[in-house]
This record gives sequence, structure tokens and C-alpha cells, in this order.
Amino acid sequence: MALRDQLIGLTSDWLSRLDPDAGLERPLNWLQRQGGCRLVNRFVGKAIPFAPRNRFRVEDVRPGYVRARIAIKGNRNHFGSLYAGAYFLVAEIPGGVLTLFDLGPNYIPILKEMSLQFLQPSDSDVTIELRLSEDTRRTIKVEADTTGRAAFTLEGELKDVKGNLVARSVAHYRVRKKGFEAPSGP
Repeated sequence: MALRDQLIGLTSDWLSRLDPDAGLERPLNWLQRQGGCRLVNRFVGKAIPFAPRNRFRVEDVRPGYVRARIAIKGNRNHFGSLYAGAYFLVAEIPGGVLTLFDLGPNYIPILKEMSLQFLQPSDSDVTIELRLSEDTRRTIKVEADTTGRAAFTLEGELKDVKGNLVARSVAHYRVRKKGFEAPSGP
């Protein structure tokens, strides 16, 4: 676990130093971001083998932001649109990715509750973007460092490849601080 935690921390630091908006006009930066996302997806696949088998992938991660996609291929339901479980997968895992890569491997994300509101069926891949403000990240860390845990909520909009809103998610997480010991009394 120590080596994995170090790799997560190093990958997070590395990705945060790269320009997220650089495209092919800056090929080295673009290639590094692509390689970083491949590494993030390897971490996800090792931790949750179910995710890559269902064609889930993180497309972008940077401080306070993650974008992920679930493919329609292999995830169709009985009437040809995206299966409900695939919506859940693409809405839930990015919260953990965002937490681990923003706060660091000493903060363990735990999903406490999640709801999905289905708005219309999708017959294509679906993406989600999640954000945590710098103030929220700071508050989570301070609370977890002080009490051993902190709660936060992520709200997401799931969109098809045309940009149509197909679902909304609300996920309630708790972060636990690894190795936290409450101060002993007087």
C-alpha cells in the first residue's frame, strides 16, 4: 500500500503541474496528460476491476476537477440504451478519484449515499464532470485532520455525446484520515 500511495501522490503532483488546456500544439504536454490519465485508469482498474471491464475511464483529472466516461458498448440494457448500473458506475467512481488525487492517499473516500435522477435514455457514451473548489478541499482536509473524518457532497450532470443532459447525480461522501488518532484527554 505504501508504494501505491506514493505513486498516487506523485501522479497527482505531476498532473497538477501540466497545462490542462494544452492540445496538440504542445505535444509533449498533451502526451504527458494522456499518459497521466492512463496511469490513473490503471490505478482505478487495480482497485476496482469491475470498472475497466465495463469500459469506464477517466479522461481528465486536475486539481478540483475530474471528467470520466462510460461506453455504451457492452453496457446496453434490454431496450438498447445505457444500463442504469453504468450510470451509477460513471457517477460514483470519479468522486473517489477526485478525492484521492486532490487530497492525497492519506484521505480515504467512502460513499455514504447516492441518488440518480434519470432524465432521458442515452444511446451513446455518457460523461460526467465533477468539481471541488479549493475552499471545499481545504475545509475537508482541515476537518479530517482535526476529527479524523469529513463529509462532503458532489453533484454531477451526466451527458450523452451530443451534450444532452441525461441524468443528475448527488453523492454524499465521507473522507477518513489514515492513521488518525484522537488527542487524548487531560
